[in-house]
Amino acid sequence: MRSLSWFLLGIIGGFVAAHIVNKNPRGAELLAEVDARISEFTDRMGDAYRDQQGRFADTIDDLGDAAEKAVDAAADAAGEALAKAKAATTSSSD
Repeated sequence: MRSLSWFLLGIIGGFVAAHIVNKNPRGAELLAEVDARISEFTDRMGDAYRDQQGRFADTIDDLGDAAEKAVDAAADAAGEALAKAKAATTSSSD
């Protein structure tokens, strides 16, 4: 409970300090610069996230295509093996 009180006191103190700094024109300029840097950082992080998400989507699509080809190849091989087994069974029974 004590750490929660210190946490809340720190947040409230930060808001009060920002309000006081914002009243001063020079302080308002400083806060605007900090806000611009934070916005730039979050924009870059968002772009990097979307770029990485696109890479993952491409990789998943490639894996899906490879899996589909593998299943098709296995089905073809099983069909051929079945056909050969039927042919062998038919020729041995004749």
